[in-house]
Amino acid sequence: MNWYGLYTLFGKEVWRFMKVASQTILTPIITVLLYLLVFVSVLEEHVTVYENISYTAFLISGLIMMSIIQNAFANTSSSFFQSKMMGSLIFLLLPPLSTFEFYLAFIGAAVVRGLVVGLGVWIATLWFIVLPIYNLWILLCFAILGSAILGTLGLIASIWADKWDQISGFQNFIILPLTFLSGVFYRIDTLPEFWQKISYYNPFFYMIDGFRYGFFGISEMNVAISLAIVCLFFTAVSAFCLWILHIGYKIRY
Repeated sequence: MNWYGLYTLFGKEVWRFMKVASQTILTPIITVLLYLLVFVSVLEEHVTVYENISYTAFLISGLIMMSIIQNAFANTSSSFFQSKMMGSLIFLLLPPLSTFEFYLAFIGAAVVRGLVVGLGVWIATLWFIVLPIYNLWILLCFAILGSAILGTLGLIASIWADKWDQISGFQNFIILPLTFLSGVFYRIDTLPEFWQKISYYNPFFYMIDGFRYGFFGISEMNVAISLAIVCLFFTAVSAFCLWILHIGYKIRY
């Protein structure tokens, strides 16, 4: 392992999003607060989720995870694609870094951004309610796995895309629908039977549900099953990403 090179690329990626923290960290936090102001004021008295758990608490836990995964995707997709468009990608390929080290640096930075945004959202929402913590390790496990998965998907999207419209399309037509249909705003078992079955094929549902279990100790799906599915999905997308990096798909011409 080229630890020095790995750390340098990782540090460069972290420094990149920290330099514009008002855009990469503060903006997602404000967006979540706007969601809360709208949904809580309208639905708090009309929606029942779990006994002894308010809709506000239920919603905040889902919004934290949603912010984590969306920002992890944004970090790798914007950074790598920008390097492709500006022609500076060659300077990332020249150092003696293996495919795995290259992958680790980008995904590590995406995980850091996701966790920083998630922590910021958590702190900001303390004004609404203080969430209990049932199992901190479960929280961290799903937060890290979720951000790593979306960071990997962001890397795949940026490798595949040839223009910014394709990056936006990947996010708007794949990532965003899967996120909004994963149970962030509602319980899956409140849906009609057909849509329940569809939702169980959505890997994002297991990320959200497992993360929420870390707060309340309650989930719609057995947490061990959720963890297994998330780990399997992470393995699949990581293997695919490492493969296209290895063969130089749309990278080495």
